[in-house]
Amino acid sequence: MTAVTLQEAMNLTEAGIAKATEMGVAMNIAVVDEGGNLLHFSRMKGAWLGSIDIAIKKARTAVLFLMPTAAIGELSQPGGALYNIEVTNGGLVTFGGGLPITGEDGRVIGAVGVSGGQVPEDVAVAEACLA
Repeated sequence: MTAVTLQEAMNLTEAGIAKATEMGVAMNIAVVDEGGNLLHFSRMKGAWLGSIDIAIKKARTAVLFLMPTAAIGELSQPGGALYNIEVTNGGLVTFGGGLPITGEDGRVIGAVGVSGGQVPEDVAVAEACLA
């Protein structure tokens, strides 16, 4: 994969929905392209409305900084090298649930963001999207 197509984004989202359903947690799942532009979004019935924006921002954060949002969260703690980074770029999310999508050559070509459960649940669903 050299770029995330709409069909691939839909497949990633479907995998996440299957995992969220198995876990019994309603989720919002966003997939963005390499520029951070929304490519596909799904909101499961009953998923928190406030988590729509969080899912999209998790995906954008992961692609803009080429790393999982949880890793950025570790670096953005008080005294950390990226302290207050979440107020840049129109708002970022710096806790788990956003993962970059890498292409065959290892280059980041997009990202997935998941929100609606506890952070470990969001991470598990994001990982299932990429599995």
